[in-house]
Amino acid sequence: MAKEQLEVLNALDVAKTQWYHFTAIIIAGMGFFTDAYDLFCISLITKLLGRIYYHQPGDLKPGSLPPNVAAAVNGVAFCGTLSGQLFFGWLGDKLGRKKVYGMTLMLMVLCSFGSGLSFGHTAKGVMTTLCFFRFWLGFGIGGDYPLSATIMSEYANKKTRGAFIAAVFAMQGFGILAGGAIGCLVSIAFRKSFPSPPYMVDPKRSVVPEADYVWRTILMFGAVPAGLTYYWRMKMPETARYTALVAKNTKQAAADMSKVLQVELQEDPEKAERIAERSRKSNEFGLFSKQFLNRHGLHLLGTASTWFLLDIAYYSQNLFQKDIFSAIGWIPDPRTMNAMDEVYYISRAQTLIALCSTVPGYWFTVALIDTMGRFTIQLMGFFFMTLFMFVLAIPYSYWTHKDHRIGFVIMYSLTFFFANFGPNATTFIVPAEIFPARLRSTCHGISAASGKAGAIIGAFGFLYMAQSPDPKKADKGYPPGIGVRNALLILGGVNLLGFFFTFLVPEPKGKSLEEMSQENFEDDEEIVELGPGPSTVFENRTA
Repeated sequence: MAKEQLEVLNALDVAKTQWYHFTAIIIAGMGFFTDAYDLFCISLITKLLGRIYYHQPGDLKPGSLPPNVAAAVNGVAFCGTLSGQLFFGWLGDKLGRKKVYGMTLMLMVLCSFGSGLSFGHTAKGVMTTLCFFRFWLGFGIGGDYPLSATIMSEYANKKTRGAFIAAVFAMQGFGILAGGAIGCLVSIAFRKSFPSPPYMVDPKRSVVPEADYVWRTILMFGAVPAGLTYYWRMKMPETARYTALVAKNTKQAAADMSKVLQVELQEDPEKAERIAERSRKSNEFGLFSKQFLNRHGLHLLGTASTWFLLDIAYYSQNLFQKDIFSAIGWIPDPRTMNAMDEVYYISRAQTLIALCSTVPGYWFTVALIDTMGRFTIQLMGFFFMTLFMFVLAIPYSYWTHKDHRIGFVIMYSLTFFFANFGPNATTFIVPAEIFPARLRSTCHGISAASGKAGAIIGAFGFLYMAQSPDPKKADKGYPPGIGVRNALLILGGVNLLGFFFTFLVPEPKGKSLEEMSQENFEDDEEIVELGPGPSTVFENRTA
């Protein structure tokens, strides 16, 4: 038998979809819009930074960021994100979701502006200050992951909880799309206002002095959506599950949710005390306890490992799609363009990929997750990501021919589609559903931080791996790599590992959060684990 459930939690589980659900999606989702914009807009401007700050007179090719600088600029935000996910995930369980939520957003606003105002008299000075602000920007973004997911899961009803959390995460697609669109608009505006010749005609005049404002404008725009939602984040009440189950204030939880649900909720004091007493006896184990290991150890391994493996491939593809498109000739030779042309073509490529595959993939997940289930979508996503990666890699020389480039782009887009209609969404959703309330934000933070560890490997590793084996064809300053083909083969293998590790992840579809975390079992029950996967995760047997 299950434990008695608090009235306020029952009310949340069975609540019909209401306006407050959509309000929560928009408020939390705008944070993810900003997260994606800030993380991925850097890929639009790294070529421009190289042209502005690292051009050497007489070079046959435009200036490019040295390997160590490129790795730092691309990867430092992920280092900050990883740290922020662990720190704010833990803090969200200690201080409450609402208190910490505003801190992360304000940090993102300030550091977005700071990134665009990076200063210094030398290239080293500008890059150093840019990396400083990008690290702390990532730190704020990191906090948004566990808090947004946890808040949305604790507000949602159990019937459509997956769709609501997925809708928050789907705003990431619009953030990537907005990054490409802003890059296109800014580069077009500057290209018309300050025309300049291609690099091969006049290397010096191909980069106008005003180009320095372009990358700063693109970076600073990330502060706008975050700043617009700060007030509404502060108006959200603390989640009832945190207030009732962690802070042990059932009266306040009922009062808060009465306003949100617009119904009268009152808790029986005796019932609340019985539930609190049982919770103290059976559910107060810590993260590093044997009891947590027995109940949730494999689940945490599953959520952390699949997110780690996904992000190696996903962020490699996203951050360096400009290099892949250049390799197949979809972006013109840099020597035939001026600085603004290059920003425009890279931004256009990101916009088209986001519009045709990234955004639709997210919303397929929103539409189908509560019918298909998390497990099925994640397994399917990893399978097709693996398939299309191998289809690209094995006959790679075929795709590099001019007549076949559109086919390459279609196949490459499908890997993004099935990443987002697949593990990129589900790895974010599941950790917010299967762990106890007092450890939910922490465990989500650990899972997300594992993902960012994978993103760091992707950001640093793919940069070197994808270089041509021929030293003459490698980018300036880089050692020979294994080539794009072999790099894609490795990413396909990583996706295949993600497929198998998915079998450690349970299916939360249609279950309450307390059922998944086993917070509603009686003390005298024997909890028998049936195993991970799409079946029922635990069976109750009376001792």
